[in-house]
Amino acid sequence: MKKSAVTLMVLLFGIINVFAQKEFQGRAVYESKTSTSDMNKQLEANKEITPEIRKMIEERMKGMFEKTFILNFDRSASIYKEEEKLEAPGQNPGMRMMSSMMGGGGTYYKNVKDKTYSVDKEFMGKEFLIKDALPTLEWKMESETKVIGGYTCYKATAVKPVDGSDFRNYRMKEKKEGEKEPKEKTTNFMDDYEMPKEVLITAWYTPEIPVNQGPEGYWGLPGLILEVNDGKTIILCSKVVMNAKEKAEIKAPKVGKEVTQKEYDEIVTAKMKEMQDMRGNGRGMRFGR
Repeated sequence: MKKSAVTLMVLLFGIINVFAQKEFQGRAVYESKTSTSDMNKQLEANKEITPEIRKMIEERMKGMFEKTFILNFDRSASIYKEEEKLEAPGQNPGMRMMSSMMGGGGTYYKNVKDKTYSVDKEFMGKEFLIKDALPTLEWKMESETKVIGGYTCYKATAVKPVDGSDFRNYRMKEKKEGEKEPKEKTTNFMDDYEMPKEVLITAWYTPEIPVNQGPEGYWGLPGLILEVNDGKTIILCSKVVMNAKEKAEIKAPKVGKEVTQKEYDEIVTAKMKEMQDMRGNGRGMRFGR
């Protein structure tokens, strides 16, 4: 038998042995980064904002748009959670709320065997427990490959409906041909953005880790998803540890008012509209019981 064939067999037996272990578990670290180039341009164009204030806003945005997450997984389930960090001095509840709406906060539990997920979210001082069926994407398997962290990965693409409560999905409005700038510019910069109905997802998965898992709500490929790109947010795996001595507890969250994803999206959308309508009139806003 040729040396190369023997090496391949040893490698395959090693992989089979790792995933045949009764207490098999893996841990992956992901770095999530959302582009803020459009917002930065708007800040630079606003002459009323001083360079000092602009710098402070950009630093706070970086904290909300650049995050580290940990995915602990076994054969059938996983938990995906933002890496715990010391809270910045002076961070107010509003900043925590915005951070949650940018993909942070809470524990995202997926059970690919039952095809369900649950995630606990805090919104405006109230705890919610979102429980729903895992969204199924129609993945298109591509022929392209690349190496991520030493693992050979294969490309897959899919069109995904957007999550209305995730503000990372906002895109800058595209100007129509011949459209003129309004004579009076609104002071609300969100008027320049819109929430699309769907986005194109590009994922890279590795069959070398044969589990049906990935970051956030992504799953459904024949191998662990190591990278996801939706055109604005990139989630990239920076480290994988297989069968560490310390095992994580992979259990679904249980605290919060139980709602579906659609119900939660509607609550967030309604409250954000209410905040916009009440902005600047000095009135307070209470969260309904």
